[in-house]
Amino acid sequence: MDITNKVIWVTGASSGIGEALVYELAKRNCKLILSARREEELQRVKKNTNLSDEQVLILPIDLEQFKDAPTWVNKAIEKFTTIDILINNGGISQKSLAMETTEAVEQKFWNINYFGNVSLAKAVLPIMQQKQHGKVVVITSILGKFGLPQLSTYAATKHALYGYYESLRLELIPNNVSILLAAPGFINTNVSINAIDGDGNITNENSDAQKNGMLPTVFAKKLINAIKKDKKHVYIGKKELLAIPFKTFFPNLFYKIMYKLSQKN
Repeated sequence: MDITNKVIWVTGASSGIGEALVYELAKRNCKLILSARREEELQRVKKNTNLSDEQVLILPIDLEQFKDAPTWVNKAIEKFTTIDILINNGGISQKSLAMETTEAVEQKFWNINYFGNVSLAKAVLPIMQQKQHGKVVVITSILGKFGLPQLSTYAATKHALYGYYESLRLELIPNNVSILLAAPGFINTNVSINAIDGDGNITNENSDAQKNGMLPTVFAKKLINAIKKDKKHVYIGKKELLAIPFKTFFPNLFYKIMYKLSQKN
């Protein structure tokens, strides 16, 4: 898929993976819709792209307010009249034991990571279906394939995205609209620092795995390459990606090792 001059919407665009994607897409002369909660950070990212006001729309959104998705889409269409690619990247992470996580916090994860993601896609898809062309890119996680301690609800939302979008992908074949599920491993961003605990407080703690993870700039280039190749699914990361086949073929040993590793943190 040629992405040159395409209208591309990136959520979670104010930092980390989303910010890195914006810079790479700007190099390809794309028209960009930048979304996240913090407008001042979106303005900073826009300034760094050196793109004109005609090429960029700053559209602050809060995925937790997912019922507003149709309104967000209307604002995007007012600017660019169409949307070619939606990169559903926005979300939050967790650091709390399952039994110490309140129902309110669990609902927050579902509202942002699942309903916010799905509701935005469903609001955008009629535009793509009408023109018989488009792509939804969903940033999941390798934790959509297995779970780890202190990440129960986060992993659950990522598992759910797989089930939903793998089903939706087949439904969209007649409309020539495709879906790419992209599962990052450990990426060197502030996602762990901004993770929330069982009461909804930001933990402000990083992990060695995150600090030693793949650079967001490298991730962005690999993801864009996957988009251009029209891939259906891609894992992007370092040696942690070996956990996927390891769990498949040696599940008992896998969970013993994961448990021991979790006790060290």
